[in-house]
Amino acid sequence: MPKNFYTLLILPKKHSTAKKVNLSSTLIKGVSVFVMGLILIMMYFTYDYIHIRREQAELQRLKQANAEQKKQLDGLVTMVDRFASKMEDLKQFDKKIRIMANLETRRDREQLLGIGGPVSEEKRLGSAMAIDEKAMIEGVGRQVDRLMKEASFREQSFASMLALLKEKKSLLAATPSVWPVVGWVTSEFGRRASPFAAEREFHKGIDIATKHGRVIQAPADGVVVEVAYHQDVGQMIRIDHGHGISTFYGHLSKAIVRTGATIRKGDRIGHVGNSGRSTGSHLHYAVLLNGVPVNPRKYLN
Repeated sequence: MPKNFYTLLILPKKHSTAKKVNLSSTLIKGVSVFVMGLILIMMYFTYDYIHIRREQAELQRLKQANAEQKKQLDGLVTMVDRFASKMEDLKQFDKKIRIMANLETRRDREQLLGIGGPVSEEKRLGSAMAIDEKAMIEGVGRQVDRLMKEASFREQSFASMLALLKEKKSLLAATPSVWPVVGWVTSEFGRRASPFAAEREFHKGIDIATKHGRVIQAPADGVVVEVAYHQDVGQMIRIDHGHGISTFYGHLSKAIVRTGATIRKGDRIGHVGNSGRSTGSHLHYAVLLNGVPVNPRKYLN
């Protein structure tokens, strides 16, 4: 038999004759090549199928991630709109406070009160859905930048307003607006006939006649800068209230504060007396503005 043929011996069950099948080497090689090609084709399609499934799974994951990002972006748009609405409310509140505190500027007066505001949330979301995400993100970024600038401006506004209110509060606390003692005025501020000589003189305060020993209260916050005895005004106290305002108390029977003491409106500082150059029990009360005597009645309620 030629060498390029192979014999395949088939042995059946008992009592049967063996069978021979002669196969050429060319046939065997062709069958082997076909089987190998079939296996390779199956492997290729299997790999391609697995690759497609993986791509489909990745695509589905990306779609879910995109949907989640879209949902988060919509939520961010909503939050930014709410922030814008709150900033508008804060702006109007700032203006109202300035008007009530008489702190409004020319710029405040030119602005309308309670008119305007951001686009409604529904319209904003509706328009946001009509544009692509890139444009939406850019729009949100610009909105956030604007709101941050507005928030910074509002912060500065409130800081300046707080400083002004503190200044007004300090000025109010330093203003001698209450009577230092209960009594009746026997001599007003200004020119008067001298009670000790037949001539006219300038009276630098008011004289309040009252019971000897009656308590004198501080009419405003301040610091005691002088407690002394002078021949003409007797036992005296001088208090610096700041802002160029000071008060003077004369003819006391006793001072119950010391120099350097910090006092509050209503604190006791001394007792009414008749010391010094006086015709009877009374309090000489004077108010000085930058060292110049002014009529105390301008400050008294």
